[in-house]
Amino acid sequence: MDCKMTQEKTEENNTIKINTTKFGEVTVDKNSVFTFVLPIIGFNDLKEYTIIDYKPDSPFKWLQSMEDMDLAFPVTLCSFFGIDYQFNIPDEEAQKLGIESADDVFVCNIANIPSSNPQGATINMLAPIVINLSNKKAMQIVLKNTDFQIRYKLFEENKKEE
Repeated sequence: MDCKMTQEKTEENNTIKINTTKFGEVTVDKNSVFTFVLPIIGFNDLKEYTIIDYKPDSPFKWLQSMEDMDLAFPVTLCSFFGIDYQFNIPDEEAQKLGIESADDVFVCNIANIPSSNPQGATINMLAPIVINLSNKKAMQIVLKNTDFQIRYKLFEENKKEE
């Protein structure tokens, strides 16, 4: 797949067109691109991402790399599934992200959705993606001293099978 990125500027908007492997050509608002101050675990060379709302009615969005058009992680919000998910961002990480207000923080979790069994979907609650919306800085934070799971099952019928 062609991995080129083209920029299109007009008086009305400030957008970038990217040609992704999963979604084809997508127009992205430059203001929705954020930078990981520490990379996602296992993806050390990739720092620029955006969130793509491919199907607006879906609980899942896509964390799309702006540097590797083949890479997009499915992400979701715990609250969509009625999960009470609260944690404290350690001071060191909050400082790296430049967080000044809780209102500036957006948290999502990477999902694993098996193509052969979507009902077996899990989310990583141990290492959330935290984005400071005011300065566009992000990082994946590995939480310590918690019972959160790496593979938390999203659907009740699967939880009972454990």
